Amino acid sequence: MNLCALISAFIVLLLAILPFTVLNTSFWSIVRSLLPFAPLSPLADLLVKNATIYTSDDSLLYADSMAIRSGRILRVGSYANLQDLVHYGTEVIDAGGKVVVPGFIDSHVHLLLGGLQLEHVELRGVDRKDEFVRRVKVAAMNSKPGTWILGGGWNNDLWGGELPLASWIDEITPGNPVWLMRTDGHMGLANSLALKHAGITKSLDDPNGGTIIRNPAGDPSGLLIDSAMKLILVSIPEVSVNERRDALLRASRYALTRGVTTVVDIGRYFPGMPTETSWEDLSDVFQWADSSGRMIIRVCLFFPIETWSRLADLILKVGSSMSEWIYFGGVKAFADGSLGSSSALFHEPYAYDPQNYGLHIMEPKFLLNLTTEADKSGLQVAVHAIGDKANDLVQDIFESVASTNGVRDRRFRVILVIEHAQHLAPGSTVRFGQQRLIASVQPDHLMDDAHSVFKKLGMERAQGGAYLFRSLQENGARLAFGSDWPVADINPLGSIRTAMKRTPDGWEEAWNPSECLTLVDGLNAYTISAAYACFLDEHIGSLSPGKLADFVILTTDSWEEFAQEGYASVNSTYVSGKKAYP
Repeated sequence: MNLCALISAFIVLLLAILPFTVLNTSFWSIVRSLLPFAPLSPLADLLVKNATIYTSDDSLLYADSMAIRSGRILRVGSYANLQDLVHYGTEVIDAGGKVVVPGFIDSHVHLLLGGLQLEHVELRGVDRKDEFVRRVKVAAMNSKPGTWILGGGWNNDLWGGELPLASWIDEITPGNPVWLMRTDGHMGLANSLALKHAGITKSLDDPNGGTIIRNPAGDPSGLLIDSAMKLILVSIPEVSVNERRDALLRASRYALTRGVTTVVDIGRYFPGMPTETSWEDLSDVFQWADSSGRMIIRVCLFFPIETWSRLADLILKVGSSMSEWIYFGGVKAFADGSLGSSSALFHEPYAYDPQNYGLHIMEPKFLLNLTTEADKSGLQVAVHAIGDKANDLVQDIFESVASTNGVRDRRFRVILVIEHAQHLAPGSTVRFGQQRLIASVQPDHLMDDAHSVFKKLGMERAQGGAYLFRSLQENGARLAFGSDWPVADINPLGSIRTAMKRTPDGWEEAWNPSECLTLVDGLNAYTISAAYACFLDEHIGSLSPGKLADFVILTTDSWEEFAQEGYASVNSTYVSGKKAYP
């Protein structure tokens, strides 16, 4: 401990042990005489040293030490330049050379759905029909008659492409209605009892923006796409407030194990779901957790675009945040569906189905009008766009809105959910940069699409226009990485490696290797660029003085190996300078 720190500690000790009667004029004259030697800077509560710190801050990208006070970063640099901030009460963490990075920001999650899914039937990764059926059977054996069996994550491409049918599970679930969402959230499977509950019969027409898949006889097969899912969803009993609160806590704890300290939460909002759910979650869940001290990760909330005026009024009343835990991001809309459900909107038809070009989830004129009004009120707009035609449509809309409403810092987000920013027509990446758009992409969807994209789109379209991460970046678009959890697992380190290597399971070579990113590209997309994408870059996203002290200590102690191979896992996660995991 240096001299300044010793003097400071001595003064504090005197104040603690001397009786009040000695605090007279002569005593204070002694204290004043020592003040020139006392440190001018505030002292640190926590010091991290002997680390390889990647800050995501261009003014000082790398450091070996970091000082923190009252939950914010005080100073970053060499240990020698931070010693004056240490005093007798400073906690010192010797990182042992390990890599330290800013807390990860997942730019697209459905947080409560993720927490709920942890308690439901988990079908992610299932690659055989019999295993699909077995997991549903186990759930049925453990469910009371009449209760709904819910789950999701299935991907029929993993077992060869055959779509599941109600007949697969009817015999093992005679007393329980069942609803199982596909991994992309744009298709689901209902058993016959659930179809009966929802009144879905042979005579029922397809709703706008959705499809009831039928068997050759015209009867519903159990599969519903996009807006048709609402027919089932409105029949499922609403999740209780306590269940949603538990889901938030469960999801938040899980996020921390992956180094995620902030999420952009798109809500429980999928095509066909009631728009009110996001607002109920704000009041019943997030505000409850904040007021009761139960928030452990930060959330930036988006709401359905149909409710833009309600959000605009709220921000006018309370500002853009409720606390350091809850921020208001903007509104979200849907342009199309997903590749996995063959509802993503393309200029050319699907290779195996020449009559299918995909779906408009929202009519273009309706989407344009809503986007114009939301933007006029100052809100950020995020639009789900998968297919190349959908992306072109959204870019046209954003260009029109900017022309109509005038120039300002919008940071429009094109949420390329599932097959994100991946299916782009020639010239589209240039337009991203020209319009200063945010490409909110989920790299791990690349791994899922590899099983089906060539069959669905053909070799040329799949190879040339899919997941153009580097092209987007080089043309001036900002990349913000996320998971779309529970569509894919929340796993920033895994997603970064996917973006670096682009090698799906079983592949020997990268998928379009010219689009591979570097480790630094990936880290920035999960930190400072992700913060920029939701207007939080003044608070989080880099380990810079004054920002909130959210950071992750990784298991690797070799930056060189990490940069080359992308392998690492989370050792510990800190939020506001306090250990949150493990």
